[in-house]
Amino acid sequence: MSEFYPLVFEPVYKDYIWGGRDLEKFGRDFTGLQKVAESWEIAAHQDGMTLVAKGGFKDRSLQELVDEFGVCLVGTKNRWALDRGKFPLLVKLIDAHQALSVQVHPDDAFAGSHENHELGKSEMWVVLAAEPDAEIIYGLSEKMTPDKLQQSIEKGILEQYLNRVPIHTGDHVCVPAGTLHAILAGAVLVEIQQNSNTTYRVYDWNRVGKDGQPRQLHIEKALDVINYEQVGQKLTPPELIDNGKKRMSERLCQNPYFTVERHFFKRDGHYSGDCDGSTMEIWGVLYGEMQIKEQSIAGVGFVLLPAALGPFEIKAKADSVLLRAFAT
Repeated sequence: MSEFYPLVFEPVYKDYIWGGRDLEKFGRDFTGLQKVAESWEIAAHQDGMTLVAKGGFKDRSLQELVDEFGVCLVGTKNRWALDRGKFPLLVKLIDAHQALSVQVHPDDAFAGSHENHELGKSEMWVVLAAEPDAEIIYGLSEKMTPDKLQQSIEKGILEQYLNRVPIHTGDHVCVPAGTLHAILAGAVLVEIQQNSNTTYRVYDWNRVGKDGQPRQLHIEKALDVINYEQVGQKLTPPELIDNGKKRMSERLCQNPYFTVERHFFKRDGHYSGDCDGSTMEIWGVLYGEMQIKEQSIAGVGFVLLPAALGPFEIKAKADSVLLRAFAT
């Protein structure tokens, strides 16, 4: 469709209790807010809706565009999401100034039957910055049953059964639904996920929320959806898919809903693509700057290419690191 163009959005900020101010270092302006935990960059969810920042669709919400253009916006491979009235993905930045809760997300089947037809939540992270001792919780440290895990929660000894993994700038983590996990203090991440905001908290470090009361836990549901086979998990290396003079590309994560690649460009490196109607593409600039059609996107920034956009070319205006997400 000739009216389509690369879409950039105004972020939506979330001031959860564990956030800080590190997203200011990555170009986010949240004047008037004491701290920000998440910046929702591309979102069409009842808990956060991004508006188009410029061009003919300026000030229109992403959900409005989904409702009007449907498969022409998201692509035939994302029809499963349209059938449920959803945009398929949500892209955010996370500032873990303090540790997030130990939590798990349900899959589509469980969320559909228990959370008012919400989507499940498989996600992935790319580490933008990490303190020297930064870690994540990533599955269990030993094999457990639901009963044993519940007993460890009730006895206050859950922490000894959590698998801790060090993280560093540039690492990536694939987090399928059912993974018991937590981002611990001292990291800033990009998160690409299914379009869901359903989280089952298992443990919240004995802290209280803004109201002075402990935040709600969701242990019964969590025990039903945790993947107890994820024991001693480690980070997986990226998969090299192309290595040219001006661009090196690698696959980071692939699941039934989306694939994420990372591209390292030298200045003036090019990438030619085609949004042929099968899938939208989301490109993120982590470092550097790229030119796509009339848009110039600098890091950290994100752009949505509608599925019916047609051929496009990306040119790196400086040495750059880019993410590409699309339907699997």
